[in-house]
Amino acid sequence: MTAVDLSAIATPPAERSEGYWASVMRRLRRDPVAMGALVVILLIVLAAILAPYLAPADPFRGSMARRLRPVGTPGFPLGSDELGRDMLTRLMYAGRLSLFMGVTPVILAFVIGSGIGIFAAYIGGWVNTVVMRVIDVFFAFPSVLLAIALSGALGAGILNSIVSLTVVFVPQIARIAEAVTTQTRNRDFVEAARISGASALTIVRVHILGNVLGPIFVYATSLISVSMILSSGLSFLGLGVKPPEPEWGLMLNTLRTAIYSQPLVAALPGAMIFITSISFNLFSDGLRGAMEVRQ
Repeated sequence: MTAVDLSAIATPPAERSEGYWASVMRRLRRDPVAMGALVVILLIVLAAILAPYLAPADPFRGSMARRLRPVGTPGFPLGSDELGRDMLTRLMYAGRLSLFMGVTPVILAFVIGSGIGIFAAYIGGWVNTVVMRVIDVFFAFPSVLLAIALSGALGAGILNSIVSLTVVFVPQIARIAEAVTTQTRNRDFVEAARISGASALTIVRVHILGNVLGPIFVYATSLISVSMILSSGLSFLGLGVKPPEPEWGLMLNTLRTAIYSQPLVAALPGAMIFITSISFNLFSDGLRGAMEVRQ
């Protein structure tokens, strides 16, 4: 018999299994639309954070002799507003409040709504029924009207606007959290953990949260674009940020009389709201698509 040289047999290297979140990030990086939207979001965030170092002028100092300069004026690359303040500077500083008022209510609603929905779905029974029927009451009102009504009742201001928008978004996130938790709690691995004697806290922390927070988070990111529009709308109506603080919705309000004399300058805050909102929306869509495919 001829001896077989085992060393000559090439052994294929063992393939390392890729985790779910690693595969999600890999698919997300391959989505040019989502990555482009993320780059736009990061640029807007960086411009807002670094506004004191990048802005060419004081956001509050103006001059009536320089009011409503057109785009491209020397010293005013994006023109000036109705009080002669540099528009580029105002837009960069306005990004701070606009992003803060757009993202903060969604974060608060994500925490509160997820807790309510997960609790109601895991307990089940009459508790779930009562909580969901209360949630349904909020769905009887359109989001815009509910936000305006709450802000009008609480009064104008940044804090009251954030509270109003948080109340608007909590029922929506709670409904999604309840739906995905109800699906998860009926799966075999949850039932096996319950039979093995695991406590309710352990089951929720180990088995429930890991499977439901992803879909809830993706849905919450899709609400950021809505929150940006609603918060800007509240400021436009005088229920949000107060002058002279720069904020895109408030800038739209103060520049509305200049729409005929300098339409391009007056449209700049609205363009920033649109670009930021659509970027968050496109990134959310890409993230949802990356998470839907499981390997």
